[in-house]
Formats: sequence, C-alpha cells, structure tokens
Amino acid sequence: MPVRIIAGEWRGRRLGALQGLEVRPTADRVREAWMSSLAPRIPRARVLDLFAGSGALGLEALSRGADEAVFVERARGALEVLEANIALLGAEERATVAREEVFTFLKKDVFFDIALADPPYGKGLAARLVEHFQARPFARELWVEHGSSEELPKLPGLRQRRYGGTTLTTMDGGDPPGGEEA
Repeated sequence: MPVRIIAGEWRGRRLGALQGLEVRPTADRVREAWMSSLAPRIPRARVLDLFAGSGALGLEALSRGADEAVFVERARGALEVLEANIALLGAEERATVAREEVFTFLKKDVFFDIALADPPYGKGLAARLVEHFQARPFARELWVEHGSSEELPKLPGLRQRRYGGTTLTTMDGGDPPGGEEA
C-alpha cells in the first residue's frame, strides 16, 4: 500500500513503504484525521515518532511545519526505508534517527511537544506506552494508534477516537519537568 504525504511542504510525495505480512501502515484517512486534530500545534514543534517504521507520521509533521522530528526505530529493514524517505524529502537537517528500542530511548531525559506512536498491534505495546507516559511524561501530548480491540488502562485524561478497527488514543503530559525542554 503506497504511503503519501497528505499536506504541507511535501504534499502528494510518495514515500517508500515497508513490506511484510505484519506491516500495517496508518491509513491516509486516519493520518489525515490525526494530523488535522494536531494542525494548530505542529508548526515549530519538536516531534517524537515512536515505532517509526517508514517515518510517515513524523515526516507528515515535518511537512506541516514541525521544526524537528526524532524517529525511534530498531528494525533494520524499517531503518533502511526510514532513512531513504528522509533523504527523498531532503529532511536530513530536521530529522534525527535513534536506532534503538522505544522503551530504552524513553529512559533518557527527553521531552517533546508532540509524541506520535504506532506500535505493532496486539503485543500490548500501546498499553505499556500509555502507562509509561502517565508515570513519566515525555511530551506535552501523546498520540497512540492501536487496534480498536486492544484494551488500554482506564486512566484519567485519556481520550479516544475510533476509526473502524483503528483507535487513536491521546493524553496530555503537561509542561516539561523543570519548565525547560531537554
């Protein structure tokens, strides 16, 4: 399934996509709804793309005016596609790739404006990420895509929007610890 940038500087550009039976790129309509909800907060934002895969979410945010995106991914095939997509768009100066496991990366003292996550479905990673975020926020807001059948903890401030078999869950993280961004 081809992935394209929906809006902004690189609107209509096609990205390289991951291949394989477990690959499930975010549908254009879900990504459009997601980014439209975030639109006023994307310009000049520092964005974190967790479980980045091809980088479509973070690259969409960069296309819409984010200052910076950090992509966290550890799978070799995904890293190759991600790096090729960053180069395809000429986004190297605004994109950083962290080649590591998401929860290892989140042990660092980091804080972003927006964190986007599309973990593999059905592995409990969405619930684990939400619990981690509640205990130690790493962004002003977290947006997680997951299967609608996946149970997430019932936490205060958790909001959800359902799109068929896909649900977007969001939580606010407040301001960075100490009032400054890392």
